[in-house]
Amino acid sequence: MMKSIVCREPGKLEFSNSKKPTPLAGEVLLKIRCIGVCGTDIHAYGGSQPFFSYPRVLGHELAGEIIELGEGVDLPLGSAAFVIPYLECGQCVACNAGKPNCCTNIEVIGVHRDGGMCEYLAVPADHVVISEGVSYEELAIVECLAIGAHSVSRANVSKSDTVMVLGAGPIGLGAAQFAQVSGAKTFIADVNPERLRFCENEFNFDAQVDCKQDVQAQLSILTGGDMPTVIIDATGNPKAMESTFGWLAHGGRIVFVSVVKADISFHDPEFHKRETTLMGSRNATKEDFEHVVDCMRTGKVKSANMVTHRTSFNDFTKTFPEWVKPESGVIKAIIEVG
Repeated sequence: MMKSIVCREPGKLEFSNSKKPTPLAGEVLLKIRCIGVCGTDIHAYGGSQPFFSYPRVLGHELAGEIIELGEGVDLPLGSAAFVIPYLECGQCVACNAGKPNCCTNIEVIGVHRDGGMCEYLAVPADHVVISEGVSYEELAIVECLAIGAHSVSRANVSKSDTVMVLGAGPIGLGAAQFAQVSGAKTFIADVNPERLRFCENEFNFDAQVDCKQDVQAQLSILTGGDMPTVIIDATGNPKAMESTFGWLAHGGRIVFVSVVKADISFHDPEFHKRETTLMGSRNATKEDFEHVVDCMRTGKVKSANMVTHRTSFNDFTKTFPEWVKPESGVIKAIIEVG
């Protein structure tokens, strides 16, 4: 038997006992070691997560130890690995176009099917990546960073760009770091002064933009009036997303990483006079994951300092309701299992 943490309905987490899984052909069994807590988990707990139904075992930022192999799998037992949690069909128009991250039939572990807030999880072997020499805690952050890396890839960011990332949470911090890796001048923006101070102390972004002040004026000063050529939104706030259309350079690109249960509108003349390119960014590709791990190993991005809060698996149901409060100061939280 094993324990899992189930979100029965919005605002209700509880432990559940179930049979320890046995890996099927083509699968591996992981003993879960660390779980990253994501905005998806927070939104699911709050009842505002799209593509979601209850009850559900949450958790898709997963690191574990390979302890059992299904038929046809040849991987070293005892290896540390992270999980690519997007299970694609491999046959739809998106998969055939090399975009399995937006597969029409996608199942995301912890969203469309039960996730990894449990002691053991069976996962397709081709969605497990062995990464020796990286701690379980860092492996649990890889997926979060890959989301940010994918948004930068979507915008085709280069050293000629000035990028503003809106939202200094984990996804935004990842996007901003990978914008820097691409050589771009990079700003991070938020309404929370504590998060802006955190960014100033822990990272070397070119500027912090205070969204409680006049953002237009700050950006004009920072860019000599040109404005950012790329804006990446990671706020999950519809009003913030709509504001980006007026802050963009002419000829610029906007990338929405956030997924919100809302309609987003913009003033069409402002959109057209800039010849704005608007893009969505969903999940990440295997190439994004590989890029993240390479940058972690070479020290090009910081991951460990993003973790501000930790708890044990057994204490999570008591701790999590406190973490979702704005005053908690959580940037990135980790659940340690076992």
